[in-house]
Amino acid sequence: MACLCRVGVLLALFLGAMAQPLWAAASPKVFVIDLDGAVGPVSAGYIVRGLKRAADEGASLAVLRLDTPGGLDSSMREIVRAILASPVPVAGFVAPGGARAASAGTFILYACQIAAMAPGTNLGAASPVSLFGSFSSKPSKSGKPVPASTEARKVMNDAVAYIRGLARLNGRNADWAEEAVRSAASLPAEEALKMNVINLEADNVGQLLAKIDGRSVTVGGTERTLELAGARIIHLEPGLRTRLLLILTNPNVAYLLLLVGVWGLIFEFSHPGIFAPGVTGAIALFLGFTALSIIPVNLAGLALTLLGLGLMVAEAFVPSFGALGLGGIAAFVLGSMLTFDTPGYQLAWPVVLGATIVSVALLVLVLAMLVRARRRPTATGDPSLIGANGKVIAWSGGEGEVMALGERWHARADTALSAGQSVRVVARDGLTLKVEAQ
Repeated sequence: MACLCRVGVLLALFLGAMAQPLWAAASPKVFVIDLDGAVGPVSAGYIVRGLKRAADEGASLAVLRLDTPGGLDSSMREIVRAILASPVPVAGFVAPGGARAASAGTFILYACQIAAMAPGTNLGAASPVSLFGSFSSKPSKSGKPVPASTEARKVMNDAVAYIRGLARLNGRNADWAEEAVRSAASLPAEEALKMNVINLEADNVGQLLAKIDGRSVTVGGTERTLELAGARIIHLEPGLRTRLLLILTNPNVAYLLLLVGVWGLIFEFSHPGIFAPGVTGAIALFLGFTALSIIPVNLAGLALTLLGLGLMVAEAFVPSFGALGLGGIAAFVLGSMLTFDTPGYQLAWPVVLGATIVSVALLVLVLAMLVRARRRPTATGDPSLIGANGKVIAWSGGEGEVMALGERWHARADTALSAGQSVRVVARDGLTLKVEAQ
C-alpha cells in the first residue's frame, strides 16, 4: 500500500511538471518594443523586425513604447506600414513619465490600434521640417498657417492627409491631428485623453494590459478581442549590431568621430612614421562616414565644417597673422550647427563648444611645435658640419682621411697631423674638409 502511495505521488508530480509548460505555452504573449530616441533607419529596422518576430511567435499584442523627439519621414512611414500590415495588434504607449511622442512619433502613435500615454508625457508638434530648414508660412483666410512655397504646401498637405487617414482608421481625433501638423500643436496626456487623441492613460505596461484586456480592436479589417489575462511580457532587446548602429548614428558621436579622424590624419601627415594617429584617424573617419551614410546631413554644413578645419590647419603653415585661423574657427562653428539640422538629429551646443575648444588647442599645439622646429639648429648641411669635431683616421703630408659626424671625409690641414688625433672642421670645399688640430 505504501508503495502504491509513492507511485501515485510520483505520478502526480510528473503530470504537474508536464502541465506547467503546456499552461505556459497557452498563456498569451505580449512583446514590448522600445523606440527610445530619434526615428531613423536603424530604429525603423529594429521595430519592423520586432513586429515580425511577434507575429512569428503568435503574440497576442505588441506594445510599442515611445520616447522620441521625431526623426525622418521615410523611417516613420516604414514603421507605420509595418504596424498596419502586422497581424498582431499594436498598442502605442508613450512612457515612462517625462517621455514624448513628438513629430514623427505622433504619426506612429496614431497608426497604432491602441494609443496610451503615461502621466507626465506629451505628444504633438508634428509639422514637417525640410532638410534645409523649417518651411516658412503665411496666414490664410481661415487663420491657419499656410506654407509659402508650392513645394512646402505639397509636403504639408500630404502630411495632413496621412495623419487624418490614420486617425479615421483607428477612430481618434482627426481634427487635432491636423492641428498638430499644421500648427505644431502639442498636448499633455490628460488633455489628449479628453480630446480622444489617445484611448487611455496607464502608469506602466502591466496597468496598460489590465485596462485593455477584453477590448475589441480591428486588425487587418477583422475585429479581434484582446485576451491578455496572465500574459507573459517579453521585452525585445536590440541586438549587438543594432545597438552599435544606434550609437554610431547619434549625431554627436558621428560628429566627434569625424573630428578625431581628420585630426588624426593631419597629425600623421605632419609627423609621418608615428602610425598611431593615422590608424586611429582612419578608423574613426571610416566609422564617421558609415554614420553619415545612414543619418541625414546637410552637405553644405559638412563642407563648411571641413573648410573651417582646413583653414585652421593652413594657419600653421601660411603667415596670415591669424586671419585664416579666425576664419576657420567661425566656419567650423557655423558648419557644425548646420551639418545636423533634422529634428531628432541635432548637435548639442556643449559638444560643438567642446570640439571648437579642442580644435583651437590642437591648432595652438601645432603652431608651437612648428615654431620650436624652426628655432632648432639645423641638423644637416654646412651649418651642422662647420665646427664639428672629428678624428684623424690616416694622414700623409698635408692631407688625409678624417671621421666627422659619423662619416668618412677627405681632409686637408695647414699643419701635419697624425692618426687618432682630434680635429675640428673649419670649412668645406666640395667633398674635402679643411680641419685644424684641437
